[in-house]
Amino acid sequence: MNVAIIGAAGRAGSRIQAELLRRGHAVTAIVRDPAKVAAAPGLTVEAGDANDGESLALLLAGHDAVVSAVMFLMSDAGTLIGAVKRAGVPRYLVVGGAGSLEVAPGVRVLDLPEFPEIYKAEATRGAEFFDRLKTEPELNWTFLSPSAEFVLGERTGVFRLGDDSLLADANGRSWISYEDFAVALVDEIETPAHERKRFTVGY
Repeated sequence: MNVAIIGAAGRAGSRIQAELLRRGHAVTAIVRDPAKVAAAPGLTVEAGDANDGESLALLLAGHDAVVSAVMFLMSDAGTLIGAVKRAGVPRYLVVGGAGSLEVAPGVRVLDLPEFPEIYKAEATRGAEFFDRLKTEPELNWTFLSPSAEFVLGERTGVFRLGDDSLLADANGRSWISYEDFAVALVDEIETPAHERKRFTVGY
């Protein structure tokens, strides 16, 4: 498949890029500074701005799927969604956040009193992005939320998937590595199981 990644130089984007290349897919890395992305077989690097919808749509055209791995505070849902729709890309996958996941019916992680204030603005914007996707009548989107702790780690390929509820391991820890998050997302690209839905991944 031919997959474009918006924000391929970031922690999530770079691991998704690596996982796609590992499986033999063609990848277009769209980044502000192409010098931050090392050359690799199967990889094309393009300079692009996530906030310039018109030029972004031109870069996205012709791909089988687009992955958005940019911070919500550094981008605009309407601009990104509009660019994907104008480009006519069949699938749009978003690296989401854990803040909009539920810990009880109607209670989101970001609504908890102990939720760190430093992350609240980004989490709130992510929840708004998710809500915006749910109003799209035709766009084939998928929103993958990590667990509460999104950490640098290892690619194990062993994890659990969920829907709208926060996952936690046997010790009560909610976490996932960037590497295994990338595995789950590329699995979804290759074998769609959550079209026009959100899902989550954790240990």
